Amino acid sequence: MSFRAVLFDVGGPIDLEVRHEQLVDEYLQRALMAVGVNVSPEQLGAASQWAVHAYAPDAYAAMIWKLCRGDEARTLGAIQHFAESAPERRQHRGGLELRPGVGGVLKSLTDGGIRLGLAANQPAAIVDELDGFGLRQYFTHREVSGHHGLRKPDTRLFLRACEDLEVAPSECIMVGDRIDNDIFPARVLGMGTVLFRTGRHIEQQPRSLAEVPDETVHSVEELKSALERMIW
Repeated sequence: MSFRAVLFDVGGPIDLEVRHEQLVDEYLQRALMAVGVNVSPEQLGAASQWAVHAYAPDAYAAMIWKLCRGDEARTLGAIQHFAESAPERRQHRGGLELRPGVGGVLKSLTDGGIRLGLAANQPAAIVDELDGFGLRQYFTHREVSGHHGLRKPDTRLFLRACEDLEVAPSECIMVGDRIDNDIFPARVLGMGTVLFRTGRHIEQQPRSLAEVPDETVHSVEELKSALERMIW
């Protein structure tokens, strides 16, 4: 199999999201307190693990549902409070948390003639943030869900990227941190896959052979080696 392109998720492989997830947990607790549900950090952590293992499409909403013990009114109220906190969370975060060394991987791929694209559930503004780190230049396909409204695991997002890169799905590798959003839909299309284990979904496990990635990595160094094995 000959690969000519690589798609990257932003959150996880490129963006560390450490501060992001810390703020998520903090504001989840605030949202729950607003509806009369007080939870400890341990309870929040247990709910996070449950949501990940349950393959919840929206882990944050699932955590709220779990911690509200299925109380519909409190769940809806907490979800609303959490959603309304998004601008404040973005302000406090201060922007993308670039993973050290990932820029070198992107450069080596483009220097080797590999086309790069984004495949991410992100607001359109993330492209400008990548540009601030000098990374936008490496991507030929620069659209994310905020541009076209398609969200993973919708395979149309991947197909749109492949079309823009002028490659067949079988000529493309997907690098992401979630089995449900990144690995499985990419495999359905016949793409190569690399699971970058990091962040909230680090312990998510395949439920069948169809969800097993071609490569699993835990660092930028391992990512570089895995892509070199697959491409060259």
